[in-house]
Order: sequence, then C-alpha cells, then structure tokens
Amino acid sequence: QLNKFEKLSWRPFNRDSGHCVPPARSGHRCVADSTNLYVFGGYNPNFEEAGGAENEDYPLFRELWRYHFATATWQQLRTEGYIPTELASMSTILHGNNLLVFGGTGIPFGENNGNDVHVCNVQYKRWNLLNCRGKKPNKIYGQAMIIINDYLYVFGGTTGYLYSTDLHRLDLTTREWIHLKPNNSPSDLPEERYRHELAHDGQRIYILGGGTSWTSYPLDKPNQIHAYNLETNYWEEIVTKPHQKLGYPAARRCHSCVQVKDEVFICGGYNGEVILSDLWKLNLQTFRWSKLPAVMPEPAYFHCAAVTPAGCMYVHGGVVNMSGNRRTGSLYKVWLVVPSLLEMSWEKLLKTFPHMAQLSTLQLLQLGLTHTLIQRLK
Repeated sequence: QLNKFEKLSWRPFNRDSGHCVPPARSGHRCVADSTNLYVFGGYNPNFEEAGGAENEDYPLFRELWRYHFATATWQQLRTEGYIPTELASMSTILHGNNLLVFGGTGIPFGENNGNDVHVCNVQYKRWNLLNCRGKKPNKIYGQAMIIINDYLYVFGGTTGYLYSTDLHRLDLTTREWIHLKPNNSPSDLPEERYRHELAHDGQRIYILGGGTSWTSYPLDKPNQIHAYNLETNYWEEIVTKPHQKLGYPAARRCHSCVQVKDEVFICGGYNGEVILSDLWKLNLQTFRWSKLPAVMPEPAYFHCAAVTPAGCMYVHGGVVNMSGNRRTGSLYKVWLVVPSLLEMSWEKLLKTFPHMAQLSTLQLLQLGLTHTLIQRLK
C-alpha cells in the first residue's frame, strides 16, 4: 500500500448518545501516536451536518475525537477542564501524552481569536491552561508551530485583518515566551502569511506555502523556500531542486504537511483557483522535490493530516467542493515509507482477527503478542 491512499471505514462504537463518528468539518487539526489519531475542533456552516440544535457551539465543534487504529473505531472523548473556544485554524502538536493547542479563531472569524496555550493530557482527558510568562504572540489564527528540543516555535498567522511574519518561541521548561527578532533587514523577511506549514532539521525551520485570503505563495520562488536558522538568528533562502520531469509543486495554502525524519510531505491545499489532491516530498538533505504517485481520492483543503511514528499518514476532513462549500468527514491513510516487518505483520493480524481487542491481556500474551502491541489494542 506504499504511496496509495486507502479509504478507512469504521466499526460502530457503543455510545449512549450523540454522534458516533465526527461530522464533516474543515479548519480542524489532528495529531497521531502509534495507537490513535486525535482530531480537535473544526467548522461546518451546514446546520444539519454540524449536529443541529444539539451542537451548542454551532457552526464550530468544541470536541476532541479519537480514532483507534487497532479496532477502527471513533470515540468522542469526554474531557474536563479549560477546553479552548477558538476552534478553527488553531495549531496543535503532540508532546509526549500532551496535546498542545495554540491560537485559533471563533465566530465571527477574526473577531474572536486566541493566544493561550491549552494542554490536554490524552491519557487523563483533562485540559489545562499553560501559565506562561513573557510576551505572548498576538491573538492569531492560521499560524504554524513546531517543537525543537523542548522549545515551541510559532510563526505567522493572521488577526483576520493583518497577516504576520512574527516568530515566537516558548520554552516549555520555564514556560516563558520570547519574541525572536531575526537579524535580517525588514525587506529580507518572508512574506506575511497564514495557513502555511513548518518543517525542521534541528538547525533550521522551513516554511512551506501559505498565503493570505487572496493569494497563495509558491513553493519555488524562484526555486527557494524560507528557512530560519536557529544558530545564526537569520532568515535564509534555500534553493530547492525540481522533480526531474514534473518540476515543482503548485503554490498552495490550507494544505497539510507531515515529517518523517528528514523527509517532508505536503498534501492537497488550495492555489487560489483549484483544490489540489497531490502528494509531494521534499528531502531536507538534498532539497530535491519528488512527486509521489499517490493522489488523494478527493481534492481537499482546510483538511488535517498527521503521521504515526511508523510512517503512516492519516488525512481527515476538509473542504472538497468550493461552489457548494461542501465538507467531508472521510478518513484516509497512506504509507509514506515502506512499513517495517512488524507493522506489516500487525496490519495483517488485525485484518485476520478483527475481534482481538476483546481478548484479555493474559490471552493475548498466550497468543504471543508483546506488551507493546497489547498496549495498542487497549
């Protein structure tokens, strides 16, 4: 299944009330570990699709969903504490068992933005507000963020009126924000933008795409992408190399991006005219672009994607039709790397014995499963 999208179906999860799968949405975010995909927030202006009168937060979703890979079941997690109310175009990242959520906007978009860091421990299903010192970023949405060595970096975003080129760093140990001031002259900074994505190689943070509500920035301008050098405190322009026959990816915003070691994968998005369905890879050592043969079953933007530690990407939701303003609740997976023998055997085992999760730990151990695999079933 390498480089081939597989549409996932799911089994019903026994629940007392409400939806048993997440309704179609856009502007949400997702993260993954080896066991689950977590989907947070989102927006759908269609009253019926968004849950009707039962959804107090219509047209937004103040929800955290979990898709359990081993049993192919969705579950809406009942969480407690300080759940964010800015539920569209926020940034999320998984740090250990902690889901970090920053920024985002409520309704009307741009009028009700956030700049707090909310943390949900996915094991204990409890939200807390991270008490931070220092100068917080402005209240923004559509920014991108990344964690490098216990530092959280936030770049760009919009207030709804102004677009930003600001770079902030939060020390997750001391919880102090710093507004980084690169040494470049103002004319050498990247263009202001939102709904871009970030990647890193430990020394540089790379910006991929993004734009404003009226423009999408190219990924080949001219053959260059902006990178912030952590050691020199300078923005640099990195020259990238084209795919031998197909050149460079189209300009885009509202796409998704995941990273596996030193390879970065971008998927879908919107270029100002059409919704995209392509999948590209950028190698951060050679800076060469490759177009992968995988094509999304339906073009989407404002969707979300996350990758498991084993290298399998999951793509959920998004806007799939502009004129009809239609959203989807589809979930796809695609292997971005050749799966290990363990992962191949595990997938085969799950397909052959779909009710394995109902066995006790003792029975599973007697069958020869390791403790690590048993954890994935629970």
